Amino acid sequence: MKALSLKQPFAELVVSGKKTIELRKWNTRFRGEFLIHASQNVDQEAMEKFGFDTLPTGCIVGKATLVDVKKYNNDKEFENDKDKHCASKEWGLHGFVLENAGRIPPVYCKGKLNFWNYN
Repeated sequence: MKALSLKQPFAELVVSGKKTIELRKWNTRFRGEFLIHASQNVDQEAMEKFGFDTLPTGCIVGKATLVDVKKYNNDKEFENDKDKHCASKEWGLHGFVLENAGRIPPVYCKGKLNFWNYN
């Protein structure tokens, strides 16, 4: 099954349903269900912003379905979706539109860049 690594707290925000668009600097043709991996690297500024002290890292924490990719072409469109992507443009202008996100028991493993295969 495909997996995608996200820094915490963004992995947590996805599996809890608070973040429904994942920003990336790259596009993908992949559509379908995938695993959410919480990478070892944590965005400490975002942890504080969203009120988290500690979250699991280095493990698969959930799954979601990628249904579309939205390309942000202007500031207004990007700002209109701020409550869905919970991030800044530095993360990218390709919005992976997610549905059916949910939590699973942690499975510890190393992550990789881009979508990667977890067996």
